Amino acid sequence: MAIQSTKHIDENPRPVSPKQQEIDILAEISLRPKRLDEYIGQKQMKEHLKVAIESAKIRKTPLEHILFYGPPGLGKTTISTIIAHEMGAPIKSTSGPAIEKQSDIISLLTSLTEGEILFIDEIHRLRPQIEEILYSAMEDFQIDIIIGSGTGATSVKMDIPKFTLVGATTKLSSLSHPLRDRFGNIMKLDFYDESDLEKIIARSFVIMDFEKISKEAVESIAKRSRGTPRIANRYVKIIRDYAIVGNPVETRADCEAVFAKFGVDVYGLDILDKKLLQHLYSDGNPRVMGLTTLASLIGEEVSTIEDIVEPYLLQIGFIERTPRGRQITAKGIEYLKNQNI
Repeated sequence: MAIQSTKHIDENPRPVSPKQQEIDILAEISLRPKRLDEYIGQKQMKEHLKVAIESAKIRKTPLEHILFYGPPGLGKTTISTIIAHEMGAPIKSTSGPAIEKQSDIISLLTSLTEGEILFIDEIHRLRPQIEEILYSAMEDFQIDIIIGSGTGATSVKMDIPKFTLVGATTKLSSLSHPLRDRFGNIMKLDFYDESDLEKIIARSFVIMDFEKISKEAVESIAKRSRGTPRIANRYVKIIRDYAIVGNPVETRADCEAVFAKFGVDVYGLDILDKKLLQHLYSDGNPRVMGLTTLASLIGEEVSTIEDIVEPYLLQIGFIERTPRGRQITAKGIEYLKNQNI
């Protein structure tokens, strides 16, 4: 998966748009930490990772394979580059959907150098036949090469350099058990609390040489960032852009006026979130709905609702999953009533 830089940011972004997520990943690169001690938040994961890295260095062996899982935008890609930096190793990055054929993964594995990091984003989207090649590659650092064709074909084992596979997924349950079991470390990334987001936001403003912003304004941005650094950094760039063209952004009220322009409230919710909640509380009556029905009513793909919208609504307790589908909670109903929706 190639990563290129870009300066384009939509003027009126929807916080959870899939298209916007792609833009965020590209625009965020300059703000990413390079070292583990610069990485803010995820304390438990960071401590575990530090021990694993130090142990590998002492043993002079590649790091055990690592799988990171959690909602999008929490730093899975960032942490993979930090691992490579801390290990003093090169890194190759790709994604599950980009590996289409067995020859793709074989070519990738045979191009690795000793100790290199192979990062596969969206690893849950690998095809079964691709996964099967990874089994022996991860476990024995060998791959099976088929020589010849038809009845005369033979399988020959080929050694490959010892490497570290770093996988990232938003859907841990979608990984096959054989693949998941081959990771020596499985680490969860959680939504960030506001205090850690404030540190990330303040750091990003410093990196961009834009420090004329109040602590209260930083707090306002953190509140609306949905527990997600990627969204926080996007908002930092938007606030910076408003300042560059002459708009005041230094105070809490200034920032809130900017957020009001593209419909993001104090919880970080936008029109899509509100539509979902409204459909679950139609005409003042709570309703239970499946993902397919919800997606159809809202006009979005099921994957957008499942992967991008609902994780945060679940996290803040506005909806819940039941055996029959999604339903709004008392907290979600109270929110709608307070918003006069």
